[in-house]
Amino acid sequence: MTLHEPIDKRPQPGAVAGFVPRDSEDTLARHLLRPMFFADREIVLLAGFDAYARLVGLESAIGDATGRCIITPQCWHRLLGRRVATVLMAHNHPSGIARPSDADARCTREASQFLRLIGIDLTDHLIFIESGHFSFRGAGLL
Repeated sequence: MTLHEPIDKRPQPGAVAGFVPRDSEDTLARHLLRPMFFADREIVLLAGFDAYARLVGLESAIGDATGRCIITPQCWHRLLGRRVATVLMAHNHPSGIARPSDADARCTREASQFLRLIGIDLTDHLIFIESGHFSFRGAGLL
C-alpha cells in the first residue's frame, strides 16, 4: 500500500500563516538581518536591491524610548538615491510576539503604496523575534 500526501496539506497544529521558524530562515534573514537587531529595543531596517537582486543599500531607524520607530524622509532618500528596484522592510519585536500590530500593517500598506508610485516593489516586511520571523508576504498580507 502506498501512502500519498494530499496536494494541499493542512498546516501543522499551532502553525501560523506567515511565520518562519528560526531554523528555516533563508540566508538573507539569518546572516544579514537577524544580527542587526537588539534584544532590548525595536529597530527598522530597509534593504534596497538593484535589478539584479544585489544589495545596494541598507538603512536603519532605531526606536525611541517609547519603542516607536520613525522612518524619516532622509532615510528613504538615502536608500532610494541608490537606484533600488526592490525594498525589503524588516524590524524586530523585543516583546517576543511576532504578530503584526495595526501600526505595522498601516506602515507596510503605506510604504508599499509609496514605493509602487515610483516604480519600486516592496518585496516583503519581516518581523523578527527570537524564535523566527513573520512574513507579510508569506501571510498573504502584501
